[in-house]
Amino acid sequence: MELGAMRMGYRGAEEAFEERHLASRDPVAQFEAWLAEALRCPAVGEANAMCLATCSRDGKPSARMVLLKGFGQDGFRFFTNRQSRKGRELVRIEGSVRRLSEEESEQYFHSRPRSSQIGAVASRQSTVIPDREYLMKRNAELEEKYRDVPVPKPEDWGGYILQPDVVEFWQGQTSRLHDRIVFRRLRDGAEPPGPMTQRGEGEWVFERLAP
Repeated sequence: MELGAMRMGYRGAEEAFEERHLASRDPVAQFEAWLAEALRCPAVGEANAMCLATCSRDGKPSARMVLLKGFGQDGFRFFTNRQSRKGRELVRIEGSVRRLSEEESEQYFHSRPRSSQIGAVASRQSTVIPDREYLMKRNAELEEKYRDVPVPKPEDWGGYILQPDVVEFWQGQTSRLHDRIVFRRLRDGAEPPGPMTQRGEGEWVFERLAP
């Protein structure tokens, strides 16, 4: 099947994303502004869906979709089974990701719908199972077991917080001269500001990148 002609029209040059259009010089506040806009758009089904990419010790990349469950100046939070591939590899990214406390993981776990709590106990994420019937039977057994008592959070289930050093805001242009504004945090070892670098808030600076 030839797909070369498939292409989506983006915005015109009159709607370019200029530095003056930034809602804030703080990338977390800018992210909040864009998320709020996405939440108001009926065409966006799950505005908090995100692609999480990690790399194994031997250099094999892996990407999968997860849901963003909170964010702030301390970072971006999501929850998962820690024995899945994304959980095992994530903790090896030094200085970028850390586990949330058991208290915070417990609090979020028990705020989920009961069916989601049981599903998390029933499914050892990404492990091989014989068939769907096995999963449904396991789920039914747990529903009966925890009918009148709280569902315990699995030991290998919990949250992480991604502490960003780089945040890129991308907006497509029909001309393919896409807009890319990238924030980076100036920390020890970070590339120093160049002549085209602009100061953001706090430790942040931002730059425009060629598409």
